[in-house]
Amino acid sequence: MVERAGSGAVAAETSVVPGVGNRRRGWVLAGVAVVLGGVLGFHRLVPNWPGRLGSLLESFLPWGGVLVVVLLVVALVRRSAVALVALLLPVGVWVDTFGGLLLPGEEGGGRELVVVQHNVSDENRDPAGTARALADSGADLVALEELVDPQLAAYEKALAADYPHYVVRGTVGLWSKHPLSGEQVVDIKPLSIEEGWSRGLRAVVRSPYGDVAAYVAHLPSVRVGMSGLASQRRDESAALLGRAIAGESVKPMILLGDLNGVVEDRGLRPLTSQLAFAESGFAFSFPAAFPLARIDQVMARSATVGHIRTLPATGSDHLPVVARVALE
Repeated sequence: MVERAGSGAVAAETSVVPGVGNRRRGWVLAGVAVVLGGVLGFHRLVPNWPGRLGSLLESFLPWGGVLVVVLLVVALVRRSAVALVALLLPVGVWVDTFGGLLLPGEEGGGRELVVVQHNVSDENRDPAGTARALADSGADLVALEELVDPQLAAYEKALAADYPHYVVRGTVGLWSKHPLSGEQVVDIKPLSIEEGWSRGLRAVVRSPYGDVAAYVAHLPSVRVGMSGLASQRRDESAALLGRAIAGESVKPMILLGDLNGVVEDRGLRPLTSQLAFAESGFAFSFPAAFPLARIDQVMARSATVGHIRTLPATGSDHLPVVARVALE
């Protein structure tokens, strides 16, 4: 009798365990949700060492929304009220940070330029087809990077009819429907890179709305490895470009380029701290096969960058991006 009572007591105790486990898992989910919300909201506080951890996190920050959805599904399956309440934090932070990018954007006004930015790839096997696709966008300005011989001649020929004005410096170029002047190289070469590296230019566009300074840049590539994000050269080049833009005398200016970084990346602060960027549209541009981030950027000063979107894939490993820039 005693043994049977003891067995019953044990059974009674174990019958409570599943409920306790669910509650514990609910609190664990809630804790993860709070941490995720903190990371999304205070990513600037994440140290950039070792391995530029902060920049690496910021490169994929929008994808934190996927983690929120995963946690939501798990919380619903577990029927955890505390986890669902905690998830309000990361949901709110994500919507506040990125929700505006989901909106269609305002209709274009009269004083605006349509611009296209595209890293065409130095391995592009169809430069003429790529050029025709970009011309079909009807853009006022087309900025290209990784222009190399013999592909350059194909771009010059294919774009000539729609864009009679153009300038190429090093491996970057700008094609325009409007006259250009003041063309010059912008030196953004990091000290550790040898001579012969030229990836920046500046020109003044004689637009129907007045002069606009246009910069085209291709910042050094970054690599993700076992030691983290290797972005030292990119960051140094961004600082040089930011210094050049700060000294620009023409008030309205547009920067188009493959900046090898997202606008949240602190490595681009020399640029994002003084320029406006797209108010709507994610426009993930790289890699073209499965875009994960927008590293092809359109930024401006004394102007507003409206909705930004990608164009269909070309022969490049990047997608082109197109945006409307409204001049003040």
